[in-house]
Amino acid sequence: MKPKDVVPSAAVKFFGAGTAACIADLITFPLDTAKVRLQIQGESQKVEGASTMKYRGVFGTITTMWRTEGPRSLYSGLVAGLQRQMSFASIRIGLYDSMKQFYTRGTESAGIVTRLMAGCTTGAMAVALAQPTDVVKVRFQAQVRLADGGRRYNSTLNAYKTIARDEGVRGLWKGCMPNITRNAIVNCAELVTYDLIKELILNYGLMTDNLPCHFTAAFGAGFCTTVVASPVDVVKTRFMNSADGQYRSAINCALTMVRKEGPTAFYKGFMPSFLRLGSWNIVMFVTYEQIKRGILTSTNQNHGLGV
Repeated sequence: MKPKDVVPSAAVKFFGAGTAACIADLITFPLDTAKVRLQIQGESQKVEGASTMKYRGVFGTITTMWRTEGPRSLYSGLVAGLQRQMSFASIRIGLYDSMKQFYTRGTESAGIVTRLMAGCTTGAMAVALAQPTDVVKVRFQAQVRLADGGRRYNSTLNAYKTIARDEGVRGLWKGCMPNITRNAIVNCAELVTYDLIKELILNYGLMTDNLPCHFTAAFGAGFCTTVVASPVDVVKTRFMNSADGQYRSAINCALTMVRKEGPTAFYKGFMPSFLRLGSWNIVMFVTYEQIKRGILTSTNQNHGLGV
């Protein structure tokens, strides 16, 4: 059997998804940081002693951060980001096919509803486990250098400890419900769209199951995901980065945004979101497919040699 004809095991998908997501994060992290800075811009509360910075556009934000805070600021929160992807993507992407089989009771045919249910389930499971890493990542990306040169958190470990001490363990799961909502939407839009586009391309014989096919499906999935998930993503970012007591709930955060900044606030940072999600999806899915194929090829060669 050829490697592409062999169905990868759940363990291969789990490991492959986490590794591919980490590689994608390493490449696209500055875009994600720019997105967070643009999303929190306009909040009424200012951090005491922080300089009020006006960001303009994706690359304007990256340039401003590079000039005023140094290039390392673009990768602020990277450690927590990689921790998040290794635990988060492994579950939401790596277990997606297993969850599809669970809902179809092992049959090969999976309809759109089954795929949506599988995407929602793995997305919610991932958030329940990895939420603290997401909170720390967003806090790091949002923090600006204070007038005295200090920062809100000194290290990833310090951030976990400080949040747990000042806000309680619940602080590490802050924004869990909007994040579950966001990731149910993101997972469905991302995985189901990728799944369907790839399936259509292969069924109509437009491309073979190779890199161009994976690239096209990933780009389409990235665009659809950004359009659908942007409003929830902005609310999630604002709520998770907010000071204790600033918003009563995620819904209160959303209503405050509409009242003070208008409905367009929900699409703040849309371009960096699309640039980030589009490029992240392309790198992640292409890498994921190649890792799966590489592991299967290696396994088959070992079996052929009697290893």
